[in-house]
Parts: sequence; structure tokens; C-alpha cells
Amino acid sequence: MRYRLLGETSLNVSVVGVGTWQLGGEWGRSYSQGEADAIFDQAASLGINLIDTAECYGDHTAEKLVGDYLARHDRRRWIVATKFGHHFRGFWNRDDVFSCDDVRLQLDASLRALRVERIDLYQFHSGSDELFENDALWTMLDGEKRAGKIGRLGISILGKGSELQARQARRVGAEALQVVYNRLDRRPEQLYFPHAQRDRLGILARVPLASGLLSGKYRPGTSFPSDDVRAKFDPEKMRSDIAESARIQKEEVPPGVPMAQWALAWCLSNPLVSAVIPGCKDPAQVTSNAAAADLLTA
Repeated sequence: MRYRLLGETSLNVSVVGVGTWQLGGEWGRSYSQGEADAIFDQAASLGINLIDTAECYGDHTAEKLVGDYLARHDRRRWIVATKFGHHFRGFWNRDDVFSCDDVRLQLDASLRALRVERIDLYQFHSGSDELFENDALWTMLDGEKRAGKIGRLGISILGKGSELQARQARRVGAEALQVVYNRLDRRPEQLYFPHAQRDRLGILARVPLASGLLSGKYRPGTSFPSDDVRAKFDPEKMRSDIAESARIQKEEVPPGVPMAQWALAWCLSNPLVSAVIPGCKDPAQVTSNAAAADLLTA
């Protein structure tokens, strides 16, 4: 496994992390503690040290699975990132809760769920610019950081994008950006990377496999069950992305290289990207994801 510093922080993260949205139960199945343990055990055996989760992957469901695991293993070997700003109501249904009082309650709930005394990276989660531009929120979070509950602050930028949040990240005390970045969505190269380079911010690339479309497994006409979040995606865009993925597989992926590994390594070929955080449904996918690090030339 290879490692990179997360911007100017002292966090030396594995270039491939473990995303955990799937553990919240919105990707076509739920997970037992034993199944989650198997994923984390395999990640640890391969040198992965980064777990990214969130308050609304279920009602702290993913956090609780992570926390149960951490309570029985060496917490010190893991860099734990989570997020704030939403309350889970049900499948694909959340409330925005970004007030100072609400976020303080969320922070304490995440600490309890994760069974940790400090969250290494605490991230503003897909909120609007209006919610972001609340100086009282960032002042409160700075106080919680000084109190030892938070190691570093980050911004997980909403999917539709916000150049403002990247531009203002350093001002509010954030040291890392989490952004949707993959071979099908290169907007961050113009929207966010210049700000990250200027302000020495770490970059975590989420959805690096384009919700699985860059795995090479899906073909035109693919449909997803109603309890899989991808069933909510725009059908026309899904068709277009699947067609483009097929073209990329044919024209850009070297023969003999698994497309998913190539796609993760493609993200990491940009030195501004500290890590990719793909989801993984089982230990075999963890192993496949980790192998992307072997494709890097530097």
C-alpha cells in the first residue's frame, strides 16, 4: 500500500480508503457486524488505514458498525473520517440539520457511535452555500477542535458542486476537501483543484468508480432494485454514463488491467488527490480496490 499526506495535515493516509455508505443499507442490502468486520479486517491486512463514514448512512448505522469494530481492535492504526449536517429519516430521505446546536449534538452522537474520543477528520456534509456561510458554525467547530473532540475539519462538497466552498475552505478552518471525482466527472480539476493547490488542502475522491459504473460490469439496459440508491439516479444520465464507460474500457484501459483498478489509479495519478474512498461490498472488493495502488508509478 502507498500513503500520502492529507494536504498539510499530519494525517498520512493510505491512497485507497474504505467508503462505508453501503453499510447504511441503501445499496441493495444490509450488513451484519460480522460482515463489516470482514471488510475492515481485510483492509487492515492490506495496509489500508482510512475509513470514511457519515452520520446519515442509516441513522448512525455505518458509524456504529465501524465503532463496534474499532472497540475490539487497535484504534491507533485507523484514520477515521465522518461527516455532519443531516438526519436520516429513511431510504433516500434526510433532513438538513446544520445549526450550531444540532451539529454539536451530532458530533457527540458520532463520537458515541464510533466509540472514539476524537474524530480525526470531521466534514461538512453536502450542504448549500447558505448553510456553509454560517461563521457561528465554524467558530463552534473550532471550539470543539480545541476541546479535543475533532482532529481536523473538512468539507464534503455536495454533488452538484460549489466552487465557493473550495475557495473559502481555508478561511473557515478546513484542511481537506472531499469531492466527487472520477473518469466520468472531471469537474473538480477546474472547480476545486486550483484552490486545493493554492491553499494546500488535502483531496479525498469519493465515488471514484462512478457508483460502480467504472467497474466494467454494467451494460446498457442495466436496472437496479428499488432498495438500491442507484435506482433513484436519472435514467438518461445512467444510460449515457454506461455507454461512456464502455467506450473508456475499450479505448483507454490497458489490456489485462481490471477496469475498477484502472479507474481508481486514474484518480490517484493526479498528485493533488490524497486518497480515493470507494465503497466495497465484501473483502474481495477490498482486495481489488487496494490493488490499484500497485498501478501507480509514483
